[in-house]
Amino acid sequence: MELRDYVRILHRNWVLILSLTVLGAAVGFGWSLLKTPTYEATTQLYVSVRASDSGVVGELAQGTTYARQAVTSFVDVVDSAVVLDRVIDDLDLDMTSAELRREVTASVPANTVIISATVTDEDPEQAAAIANSVGANFADVVVNELEKPEGDTPSLVSIKTIQPALVPTSASSPNTPLNVTLGLLLGLAAGIGFAVLRTVLDTRIHSTHDIEQVTDKPVLGGIAFDPESKKRPLIVHADPMNPRAESFRTLRTNLQFVDVDHDGGSRSFVISSAGPSEGKSTTAANLAIALAEAGARVALVDGDLRLPRVAEYMGIEGGVGLTDVLIGNAELRDVLQRWGRGRLFVLPAGRIPPNPSELLGSQAMQKTLHTLTEAFDYVLIDAPPLLLVTDAAVVSKYTSGAILVAASGATKKPQLESAVKALDGIGSRLLGIIVTMLPTKGPDSYGYGSYAYSATHDIREKSQSAGEVRTPRAAEA
Repeated sequence: MELRDYVRILHRNWVLILSLTVLGAAVGFGWSLLKTPTYEATTQLYVSVRASDSGVVGELAQGTTYARQAVTSFVDVVDSAVVLDRVIDDLDLDMTSAELRREVTASVPANTVIISATVTDEDPEQAAAIANSVGANFADVVVNELEKPEGDTPSLVSIKTIQPALVPTSASSPNTPLNVTLGLLLGLAAGIGFAVLRTVLDTRIHSTHDIEQVTDKPVLGGIAFDPESKKRPLIVHADPMNPRAESFRTLRTNLQFVDVDHDGGSRSFVISSAGPSEGKSTTAANLAIALAEAGARVALVDGDLRLPRVAEYMGIEGGVGLTDVLIGNAELRDVLQRWGRGRLFVLPAGRIPPNPSELLGSQAMQKTLHTLTEAFDYVLIDAPPLLLVTDAAVVSKYTSGAILVAASGATKKPQLESAVKALDGIGSRLLGIIVTMLPTKGPDSYGYGSYAYSATHDIREKSQSAGEVRTPRAAEA
């Protein structure tokens, strides 16, 4: 993935990432509150070794070198049982040497003869007492037992306390700021990881960028999601000032550059989708209205002979239509219905036949389309989904090409890819993709018009109060 892909992932999942980050910080803070505070007390011991009592400089240097080597062994004696048993007896502690050993740590800074003994305990006073007792007993064990020469000769090893342990005034653990920071970082990492995993596993189309990963065909337009689309499917007619209506006019403009090498003055397009409920019927209807508004002669054909919706959306009688023309029961000019004041004519589906695929692939269908393309500038055919039936693929061979509709957040990439392959497999031309139901905000938005809702709200209300004609309500196909 490119950098912009990661930026899009962060933008799309920022709420999830922020939530997990805050949750991580809260867990770190809560863990700090629940954890019992512990205190640390440290005593420092200085180890020296004399080569002899003469005090010659060379011998002193030799003794210092020996001391540096010896402390690496002495440090393991600090938490040994021989020392800790004495500490337990001195302080009358109710624990074993193994339990006490878990509270004692010893260290030696590099190239020094200083041993630091640190004790961690829940009681600050007891921590200091144990540390001082460890230091005293350690020195006694090393000097008077481990390094004691034979006879009455005093040991050449000397261990002095240079920093006794003091009673700590603040807890060393839990470190609340550190725990909160770690929790925050872990939450952030988990949020980003989950967002990336979620994106990788999510095969749905979300933006025009996802279309580019499936096909190299152009994106002809993006139609934003409108929660009121079921109430007002023909937004171009019902609310011309709506930003969504403007997006259909943009689609109309882009459609004029499609198929520029096609011979002849008329253009016929099959509008289909990979699956159902992706907005192909409302897209076809609104695009037809937008083209007619620009002065073009447009024929909108309901080629969905299984679940026709065009007549319902356009508010016309759909009892007689394409089916009757194909079986010879009616003439084309008799069933074409003029819609509105422009030059838009609608050919409804008519009665649902038992053999839609055969009718759409018949010679009568070819003749009907030929007649329409000669009489109109644009012929738009609303066809069933490609992956469910072969109707759209069959009709597309008789037209200038097909236009696929993909719904953001609903259509999956494998489905769209299969629909593209289905068209390629029969030699049909895929002219472009229209993305519907795009979000109006965020990384997946598609420049939803140049108008804001707030700017058109008053105009819309004035249009409604003036008695603007509304189309029948219908569900989006």
